[in-house]
Amino acid sequence: MNEKVILQVLAEQQEYAKQHTKNKWISRKEEEFFEFESNMAQVVIGVRRSGKSTLCHKVLLQQNIRYAYVDFDDDRLLGLQSSDLNTVLNCVYQLYGTDIQYIFLDEVQDVEGWHLFVNRLLRQGLYVFLTGSNAKLLSSELATHLTGRYNEIRLFPFSYLEFCKSENISLDSITTQAEAARQIALNQYLNDGGMPELHNIKRPQNRRTYIEGLIETIVAKDIVGRFKIHNIESLRRIAHHLINNSCQIINYDSLCEVANLNANKTAQKYVSYLSQAFLIHKLQQFSFKSRQRITNEKAYVIDTGFIANRNNALLGENIGWRLENIVLIELLRRYNSAAEDIYYYKPSARQKEIDFVVCRQGIVLELIQVAYSVTDHKAFKRETEALLLAAKKLNCNNLTLITTDKTEDIKINNQIIHHYSAIDWLLKE
Repeated sequence: MNEKVILQVLAEQQEYAKQHTKNKWISRKEEEFFEFESNMAQVVIGVRRSGKSTLCHKVLLQQNIRYAYVDFDDDRLLGLQSSDLNTVLNCVYQLYGTDIQYIFLDEVQDVEGWHLFVNRLLRQGLYVFLTGSNAKLLSSELATHLTGRYNEIRLFPFSYLEFCKSENISLDSITTQAEAARQIALNQYLNDGGMPELHNIKRPQNRRTYIEGLIETIVAKDIVGRFKIHNIESLRRIAHHLINNSCQIINYDSLCEVANLNANKTAQKYVSYLSQAFLIHKLQQFSFKSRQRITNEKAYVIDTGFIANRNNALLGENIGWRLENIVLIELLRRYNSAAEDIYYYKPSARQKEIDFVVCRQGIVLELIQVAYSVTDHKAFKRETEALLLAAKKLNCNNLTLITTDKTEDIKINNQIIHHYSAIDWLLKE
């Protein structure tokens, strides 16, 4: 690629980066995971438009670090080859000076051989910040080529707490007005999720256009381009079917029928690709049998904003499932840098399942059940009995029930169940 073109693009990106201010954005928990003087690449991964670039700009500015910025997700850099990366570095030095120590490479996975380039920058003593939207690319290939010389930071869309902060909703006030505002915010969050840009779009049709365009970009750029898929329409159908049926066990026979595929293996590959691009999260069943864990996976969407903001999304209310979906993503966010694993638990076909099991190295730490409401006696009995039975079988006394009802501890047969309102649980830090 022509050096003059690259230099012009990077100069314009430099002007764009100068517009950022460290006080402009919402603080996010993931900021504390960065290691600014480490010889490892700082790698931020997550679904597109979740705020990865913003996070990197923010933390670098907060540290008063002078840094170079290259955004590879730019149509003018389309077709950039690995042989062009040295030219990119040359242009960086021309624009920022040869003494620049920090370089931020945005959506770098668009260029073949980028990992070798990053490796060279690290050997030269540069501090490298990367973002990307493909889990396999960054987790698997970086592990291979950098042999552990990277710090992976996984970013999710806004949490309910971050969403409230972005909307200037009081988190501490106990007035009736403040409590109503938090409830309104929860209702909006259940429907529209936490994609940062979506809440700035007011017209419903424009919100649909945004989400549908985002799904198409994930399918086309992060999956089709990466894995050379020819049957794009089948992949699209599977993506939308899984979004429509979030929180449900993946039925590969049904997926083949929906997507006009002949082989379950193909459907399994497509689901894996959607997971690697962070559109969905696969949740395994808690079992000491490997086969049972793998064959009974559930699919959750990375953000509830993907569920309703699409044309022809005839999904009914399904608020309970949306709450369950939000709780899982919040659990993944909270245990982002920890050693805990999350499963669901289905002891038998007859018994009600437990939505989430949090464990570490096979030891169960917490059982979590999610329901929209348990004010009805039958619902209360169903959910609490499921927790108590699982507590005995899994030897766990840390029991949590999350609903939209009031927060209170429930005591049944000398067993305590911590009953949280969804708002109180989601605002816990």
